[in-house]
Amino acid sequence: MTKTVIIGSNHAGIAAGNVLLDKYEDQEVVMIERNSNFSYLSCGTALWVGRQIDEDEVPGLFYTNREDFEAKGAKVYLETAVDNIDFEKKEVHCVKSDGSEFVESYDKLIIATGSKPISPKVPGRELKNITFMKKYAEGEFIDGILDSDEIQNVAVIGAGYIGVEMAEAVKRRGKNVLLFDAMDRSLPSYYDREFTDAMDKNLADNGVELHLGELVQEYKGTDKVEAVVTANGEYPVDLVVNAIGFLPNSELGKDHLHLYKNGAYLVNRHQRTNDPDVYAVGDCATVYSNALQDTTYIALATNAVRTGMVAGENIGGAAISSPGVQGSNGISIFGYNMVSTGYSVEAAERHGLVVKYTDFEDTQKPGFMKKNDKVKIRIVYEANTRRIVGAQIASTTSEISMAIHLFSLAIERGVKIDELALLDLFFLPHFNQPYNYINKAALAAE
Repeated sequence: MTKTVIIGSNHAGIAAGNVLLDKYEDQEVVMIERNSNFSYLSCGTALWVGRQIDEDEVPGLFYTNREDFEAKGAKVYLETAVDNIDFEKKEVHCVKSDGSEFVESYDKLIIATGSKPISPKVPGRELKNITFMKKYAEGEFIDGILDSDEIQNVAVIGAGYIGVEMAEAVKRRGKNVLLFDAMDRSLPSYYDREFTDAMDKNLADNGVELHLGELVQEYKGTDKVEAVVTANGEYPVDLVVNAIGFLPNSELGKDHLHLYKNGAYLVNRHQRTNDPDVYAVGDCATVYSNALQDTTYIALATNAVRTGMVAGENIGGAAISSPGVQGSNGISIFGYNMVSTGYSVEAAERHGLVVKYTDFEDTQKPGFMKKNDKVKIRIVYEANTRRIVGAQIASTTSEISMAIHLFSLAIERGVKIDELALLDLFFLPHFNQPYNYINKAALAAE
């Protein structure tokens, strides 16, 4: 019997536990979670707050529960913090919410502690009505407080995916939204300016007040927040949602386990740390990027699930190596859709890749189709090898969401840009053109 202790029970921890319990015999699984619930799909918080899903559908944001795992034989501790880990004795020291302490021994340990939101180190951050939106309780707070007529002006700090989605959600609730970011455009981590300019216009056209290129310097107020201060001025607000970004939550064992340059646990492609009996998965750990062809850090729920599965398989005895990731992602704001995978031109160059790119814009379907949408695509490829390392697509049609999967596979398999020019892609007027935008973009490459 192999006893595995899993610290953390969101996407990565859940995936690892499921693999061990569903596929392998002689597995004893202990799950330790500091919150009162687990498996929360935080990516659905903005849909909930923005009333794009009904209130009775909110429980669906939890895709499993304690009872499901206990029925499989797992021992589950909720509202339990891990105080420290004795790697020599293979013991996890825990503290329950009532203050009682206990110790769990392990044969194998999986650290799935996820990420923690970045808190701006500015005066006034201790004021009331300033919140993050990562946990379920934070989603409850935001959803509830927006019902109040006293809340009219809402500042969202950070114009990444979470911030942009929350800005849309708050606007859908009839509030005034001020979106701040130190960068001069939204979504800079995943898209080049030619794409983010369209998203910025989309946000502004739908009533979001953009304050891009403005670094928040202070929160003002007496008891509750009353204003946000930047170098450009002071803005009255009633609520602040911080969505600046995340850092790996890797405090446990940081003196024993090797860390990546940003503090994430450094793991191999089996998700194993430098301690052969300790694995790290999800947002607290590194991944292997097929675009970069090297170890890096990409915090996404999809990556978390895959890394958890890989760890579970290896502990179970399958010796599976991760195929690597591309960082595929997507966003839909006020009906405007953007998807990407791999690296943008700017991100590729930041990571030391020398790249070229090809752009193309066309309609999704033949011109005679009544319902049609423009599609904009950029394919990024390595200059010397012509290997595809990224793609970005934007449109008002949601059909682009499936196209990005093709590029994810292309990056994983090392496909070159020239191979897409004559790639066999089917044609039917209901879906696309006889020679569609993917082929045409590849053909237009230098």
